[in-house]
Amino acid sequence: MAHRLQLRLLTWDVKDTLLRVRRPIGEEYASKAQAHGLEVEAAALGQAFRQVYKAQSHSFPNYGLSHGLTSRQWWLDVVLQTFHLAGIRDAQAVASIADQLYKDFSSPCTWQMLEGAEATLKGCRKRGLRLAVVSNFDRRLEDILVGLGLREHFDFVLTSEATGWPKPDPRIFREALRLAHVEPAAAAHIGDSYHCDYRGARAVGMHSFLVIGPGPLDSEVKDSVPQEHILPSLPHLLPALDRLEGSPPGL
Repeated sequence: MAHRLQLRLLTWDVKDTLLRVRRPIGEEYASKAQAHGLEVEAAALGQAFRQVYKAQSHSFPNYGLSHGLTSRQWWLDVVLQTFHLAGIRDAQAVASIADQLYKDFSSPCTWQMLEGAEATLKGCRKRGLRLAVVSNFDRRLEDILVGLGLREHFDFVLTSEATGWPKPDPRIFREALRLAHVEPAAAAHIGDSYHCDYRGARAVGMHSFLVIGPGPLDSEVKDSVPQEHILPSLPHLLPALDRLEGSPPGL
């Protein structure tokens, strides 16, 4: 007779899984620039940010910690390069904007919960599940979660800056399992990135769910992720857990 699977731990990604920024990055940057007397199109800043963030993450992964940077230095540099690419060459003027943006993105006011986030976390805790964060975020995450009233739901918070291991590095998932004293088969991870969250967690033997949001499925996700592992929104998690725990181990 097959034993029912019993989950004990859920680990959570944060950005675009539980929280998102209230306004598009380009609009946020343009607003701060205007407050400092600079007029820059939000669309140009948004496009520049995407390019700069991708390049910075490639050249200096995980906030450049292995290159001697701090996450604050890393982010200030991203802002400076973003404005430069958008046509603003006055580095001194941008430096004060960058400093303000770093403070703003440290504030809970800049972030908002995704629909169903808090209710889903409460529902998971009512079932007796332990919850933890495993996020490629910097040192500001704890204060953001506290400010939004979410920190109380989690037993612990692991960030890539604090551990030195960004997802999908298996070590950050294994550290969560170690801290919770839980075997991989009794844990599941929830996140919005196919590579960092879904595949990263499964590589260490955990179960995993992929939050996809609105819009068509990426072809790689469609071909690789079983339908029962896909969450169109967070409220779909609890029924998905019921299905998972009703299955024999290994399914």
